[in-house]
Amino acid sequence: LAIGVIEDAERKGTIKPGQTVVEATSGNTGIALAMVCAAKGYPCVITMAEPFSVERRRIMRQLGAKVIVTPAAGKGTGMVKKAQELAKKHGWFQSRQFENPANADYHARSTGPEILRDFGGTPIDYFVLGYGTGGTVQGAGRVIKAASPATKIIVSEPAPAALLTSGQAQERQADGSSAATHPAFSPHPIQGWTPDFISLLLQKATDDHLIDEVLTVDPAKAIETSKLLARKEGIFTGISGGAAMATALQVAATAPKGSNIVTILADTSERYLSTPLYDSIAADMDEEELAISKSTPNFQLPE
Repeated sequence: LAIGVIEDAERKGTIKPGQTVVEATSGNTGIALAMVCAAKGYPCVITMAEPFSVERRRIMRQLGAKVIVTPAAGKGTGMVKKAQELAKKHGWFQSRQFENPANADYHARSTGPEILRDFGGTPIDYFVLGYGTGGTVQGAGRVIKAASPATKIIVSEPAPAALLTSGQAQERQADGSSAATHPAFSPHPIQGWTPDFISLLLQKATDDHLIDEVLTVDPAKAIETSKLLARKEGIFTGISGGAAMATALQVAATAPKGSNIVTILADTSERYLSTPLYDSIAADMDEEELAISKSTPNFQLPE
């Protein structure tokens, strides 16, 4: 979506050559935006709330971006408001991923058609995904629904942050961005999913009746599923990928036999090394590994 948002701004003339781009992100969009800005010659500044993984900060800095860390107490709304302040103060271009229709439009041109092409006419019974900006839900969702009206779109959110499930409205600023933390939000470890507000793009998906059902997922189950994907399937995804697969399995448990279920594993496990996903993974050898080492006489570390 990063290249879609930037190239949309270039076509419309709302970004100037060499203008600094500023965005609030948990990291995944920020990494993509840093890549695009590096390739196109735009300085990039990212605002990111303190709890998000340090791996993401370091990746973005490696790509040349400046990362401004905002206090944890401000949550996602705080990092968005910081980006707004910086854009206003310095005359920077704010890409506004949570409200910008170019985000959803890019998914309507890429993610949605790609899924349909891959299935080659085979029916898609369920499309299961989480949400961050809501761009995938709104963009890919509308394309899949248009091509396959019978497809049920199932949106998942963390049980501690069941914003859509609550039915409570989001308080907004005049530009549609979050004015305050949603009353149903509490912190959770599924980074990239469910910020502390319902984005304008996600609200549009709701208003357009794209979402057939909302389910919640236990973060502990998301972590467990991510680990199982790595060890049983060789799929190396993060906590959000585990959450998506856990929800898809929940849907599969009651779906008619032979149903086709699509879900999206949106990021990789390397971005979670400092998170609870790796709490049980040691850097040093465990007892079993030491025993293997000692099973032959040479090249052993000193005790």
